[in-house]
Order: sequence, then structure tokens, then C-alpha cells
Amino acid sequence: MIISGTELAKELKQNVKERVETVKEKYGRAPHLVVILVGEDPASQSYVKGKGKDAEEVGFKSTTIRRPADITEAELLQLIETLNADDSVDGILVQLPLPSHIDEDKVIETIVKEKDVDGFHPANVAALWQKRPCTYPCTPAGIIKLLDKAKVQIEGKKAVVIGRSNIVGLPVSKMLLDRNATVTIAHSRTKNLAEVTKEADILIVAIGRPKFVTADMVGDGAAVIDVGVNRDPETGKLCGDVDFEACKDKASVITPVPGGVGPMTRACLMENTLECFLRRIQGA
Repeated sequence: MIISGTELAKELKQNVKERVETVKEKYGRAPHLVVILVGEDPASQSYVKGKGKDAEEVGFKSTTIRRPADITEAELLQLIETLNADDSVDGILVQLPLPSHIDEDKVIETIVKEKDVDGFHPANVAALWQKRPCTYPCTPAGIIKLLDKAKVQIEGKKAVVIGRSNIVGLPVSKMLLDRNATVTIAHSRTKNLAEVTKEADILIVAIGRPKFVTADMVGDGAAVIDVGVNRDPETGKLCGDVDFEACKDKASVITPVPGGVGPMTRACLMENTLECFLRRIQGA
């Protein structure tokens, strides 16, 4: 079964839209999401455009702030601090990656936890690992929702996550552990990787390597979640970290690229923005 992230994302965004109509009546305004785009990277521009479109679709106020690639780190941090102090702003997102002269960790840490809709702030990360209330990172949250939608059993199953980033690999591993899966975290250079992945009931791949996972790495009936978005070096078309055509007949469920995890990441961003708004306004 091919899991359509596009269809599930529509359901999630419709739910957010209905909730926004209610909160606008109750609190007199809609949530306000601000996205900062540094530079002119085509992929980043496309992502930001999609996020703005989704925000408007669900009824948010959406603002995109564009800055040149040569902005100084100090100028960017000052911009974030200004938004932190602005009570009309509920969510702040800085589109990654950033130019090499800017410390991404410092940028992430500067966004206040209460407006961290990406779920990347160290306080949110710590809360996730301590099983305390937090803002879940958007892509890992989307992955879990996709597995649930496809009725993939997580409890008691073996999950292998290829990728160790703080954005996807580590948080999704923790979320799977919290659902009582046995989790192995691997990377592209793991010795005898195919032997590890073939044992997985759930295989999640997030390394940014086109068609890295081949059919011989997938066990029969596994659920395969492909987080990668790459360009096929042969055709130039979008492809994932998984060789979809080679693996789809071995997997019980599999996500396509595009149309799999990507739409879910943006839908979960809308959910996070609404929750940040509600926590801020109800706590005021």
C-alpha cells in the first residue's frame, strides 16, 4: 500500500482550519506565523512558498520575511529577538539550511521555546526525551501519523532508523521508543547495513542520498517511510532515499517522493502553530 501523505495532510489541515474559525471567534484573531527566508536557494524558496500557502489555507496570518544571503549573524539574531518580543507573533520559523557563516544552532536557540513551531529549540528537545509536554518536531510527528493512518503496529515491532539528525533521526527514534518499539539507529556507513535493515518491521530513511535503500535492504512486508528529497542523478526528477520502484513490491506500506512525508511535515507545522498560539494566549 502506498501511503499518501497528501491526502492525510488535507485531513489534518481541514481540522486545523475548523479549529481556527473557533479560536478567531473566541480570541478575536487568528494565529500568526512568521517565516524567515535567508538567501535565494530555489528549494528553500519553494518550501517557504508552500508553508505560506498552507498557513493561508487554514486561516492563519502568514508573514514571510526575506533577507539576503550576506546578512550577518548578528542582524539575523536581532530580527529573531524582535519577533520574540512581538505579542502579535505566535510562531517563528527560520528556513534551513542557512549560509555557512551563520551558526544554525545559535539561530535555533534564539527563537523562544513558546514560539518554536519547528520543535528544534533545546528546551523542546529536552522535554521530548524527558516525556514532558513539548512541541514535537514536524517531520517525526508526520511520520508517526502516517504509520497510524496506515494501521501499522508500532508496539513490539523492530524499527530501524537510518539517519541521526536532531531534526528527524533522533526525535523519531524517541517517539517510536515511546510507542514501545525496539529501535536501532543506523547511518549510511553502518557495517553490514543491509543485514540490519532486513530485520526491520518499520524502516525509516532520512539521510539525503538518492535511491540509497535498494530492494535487498528491505524485509518482506516491512513498512518503509522515505524522508529524503533528492534529485535523481540520471533523470533529474525528484526522488527519495529509497529506490521506490525496486522496493514497493517488498514493502507492506511505503511512502512516495514527492507526496509522502513532505506534505505531512507542513501539515504538522500548521498544528504546531495553532498549539503555540493557544498555549500563549491561554497562558496570558
